[in-house]
Amino acid sequence: MELNETIKKRRCVRRFLDKPVEWDKVSKIIDSARYAPSAGNIQDWRFIVVTDKSKIAKLSDAALEQRFIEQAPVVIVVCSDIEKIKRAYGMRGEKLYSIQDCAAAVQNMFLTITDLGLATCWVGAFDEAKVKQILSIPEGVRPQAILPIGYADEQPKMPLRQELYAITFFDKYGNRVKDVDAVLGKWGKVMEREVKKEAKTISKKIKKTIKKVKVRLKKKK
Repeated sequence: MELNETIKKRRCVRRFLDKPVEWDKVSKIIDSARYAPSAGNIQDWRFIVVTDKSKIAKLSDAALEQRFIEQAPVVIVVCSDIEKIKRAYGMRGEKLYSIQDCAAAVQNMFLTITDLGLATCWVGAFDEAKVKQILSIPEGVRPQAILPIGYADEQPKMPLRQELYAITFFDKYGNRVKDVDAVLGKWGKVMEREVKKEAKTISKKIKKTIKKVKVRLKKKK
């Protein structure tokens, strides 16, 4: 699947088929996370693969009773080694970089999951203390996201997205541009517009040429 197609196809799915997920696909999902950027290349992410049904049920309870999690045959809990990132970057590493690093890894995983024909939902609402207890996560490591993974039993529609001009500013906040299409790379529209202009110009030139030819032909007669 092309990257742009995968990005646009990605959805949060909350209904899964009763069908196991192949281990080679689980491996590819986690492997893709390794290639995400991280502050100072510290790679503070840690991944817990959960297949035990009783633990998945407990995770569902800990995630504010989001029962759809129980339908997934595989759940990956993404954690950050807070102590590791904190040693390098102090409080900013603990409070910001740890979150950014895991978010980048999760996005890689999400796109890989979509590309492999699987589905997931990025779950961020959960009781951290309960998740840590369920999975024996030590102090200094913080769970950041829960990804229930399986084959989709629904096809959610594309949610509404804001237009580029509404969310993009130049040089300072709130500063938009007149020709958004050209600046933001909607070259298809720009090319179409320019082709139409060029076509009009060429059409005018052709008409003028035809008139000149007709005049010459009359003179020769």
